[in-house]
Amino acid sequence: MKTQLFELIYAPLIKRHLKTIESKYYSLIQETIEEQLQIEPEVETHNRKPLKRPLFGATWEIRFGPNNRFRVLYKVNPDEQQVYVLAIGEKEGERLWFGAEEIKL
Repeated sequence: MKTQLFELIYAPLIKRHLKTIESKYYSLIQETIEEQLQIEPEVETHNRKPLKRPLFGATWEIRFGPNNRFRVLYKVNPDEQQVYVLAIGEKEGERLWFGAEEIKL
């Protein structure tokens, strides 16, 4: 039985977020989003969890990359088999950045 893949929909804001991330990481980010979110995006794993408080309208996050520095925030519409990628950020120490905006942890 073939698994139905979720459609990935990127928020326009993502382009602004990616501008502050080194381009050498773009393929890692894209591959991870496709691997992690197209199949069972609402299954909790070690690096994929529901958010305690929504950010950017997102209810889930995945963490990945060197030292788990990247964060992808998303929400799922299971009825339509869609995942909305709403924010891509980078964590440095205790600071989390989405584009030029720092989010207090």
